[in-house]
Parts: sequence; structure tokens; C-alpha cells
Amino acid sequence: MGGQYLKDALGRNIKLYRFHHELSQAELAEKANVSVNFISDLERGTKWPRADTIARIAQALRVPASELFKEVNTATDGTKDIMNQFSSDISRMMSKAMETVQEQYSAYLSCAPKEQG
Repeated sequence: MGGQYLKDALGRNIKLYRFHHELSQAELAEKANVSVNFISDLERGTKWPRADTIARIAQALRVPASELFKEVNTATDGTKDIMNQFSSDISRMMSKAMETVQEQYSAYLSCAPKEQG
């Protein structure tokens, strides 16, 4: 595994766990005592953190530091659970959005003037 491969894996996993915990980059940065720009750079795979920074980020994300370096397709069941939960959350939000659109459309139709023919 090359250095860039590890940077990319680290960035993907930081972002994945950050989304799972519904944290913004700013919130994670504050919890890990780093800058927002540094979190952004890590997620894009353009920076490499020191070991103590990896430990603080892992602690802020409530995962073992080793999880941050796993490939997405070989990550633990915990990561798979996160992905499944994320997918479920998106589906639920889309359903709710569709219900809202349907309710608003029905309300519009009930108030719209009837065509006279």
C-alpha cells in the first residue's frame, strides 16, 4: 500500500464516520483540537496527520484508530452498519420529502379555482 492510498482511505473513513455522527467538519475539528482546514485536507487526502492527531480524531469519532485506515469494502461490520443506517436515513428523508410535496400539492389543488367549462 502506498502513502496516497492510506491518505485516501483515511480521508474516506473520517468523512464516513463524521457523517454517521452527524458532525460538521467544524464540529469534528473542535472535538479533535485541529483546524477545519486540516479536517478538509485530511478528507481530501492532501495532508497526513501525526499519530497523536489520528488518536484525537478517532476518539472524537468514537472508533478505534485502526478503523480509520480500513478499506471501505473490508471495513468491520460496524462500518457496514453505518452505511446501512446512512442508506436507511436517506430513504426515510426522501419518503418524508415526498409526503410533504404530496400534502402541499393536495392543499394547492383544494384551494385552486375550479375551471368552468
